[in-house]
Amino acid sequence: MISVENAERLERAGVRWKPQSGDRFTLHSAEVIGEVFTVADMVVEAREYPTGTLLAFNGTTEWALDSVQLEQALWLPREDQLRELLGSAFRSLARATMGDFQVLAEVPGQPERVFSSYEAADAYAEALLALVTASAR
Repeated sequence: MISVENAERLERAGVRWKPQSGDRFTLHSAEVIGEVFTVADMVVEAREYPTGTLLAFNGTTEWALDSVQLEQALWLPREDQLRELLGSAFRSLARATMGDFQVLAEVPGQPERVFSSYEAADAYAEALLALVTASAR
């Protein structure tokens, strides 16, 4: 799973989220540090309103949280979502002999680069950050 630090970096870089069933997120709140939620029609449902998107907690009995603004949530994208966001910049994913995952990506205007991390999602996130940063220039 992607680290919270890389998810925050993606958010700051401008990567936006349109919640769908199966998506994972945490909240920008000290009370729920380490808690990961999943959008699901029966548990957490993304509701669109003219004023914005709410994440509604249906049937939660553990604690009193009915809904939060999308801006209060931090998306924790999966590997497949990060790979999709990389689009044609993605070249390959491999496992190095020392155990790290390596994503080979082509950032426009740069030679192909390898982005490594112990978690595949973080290697994808590093590549996406490089792509978004290069695109912003």
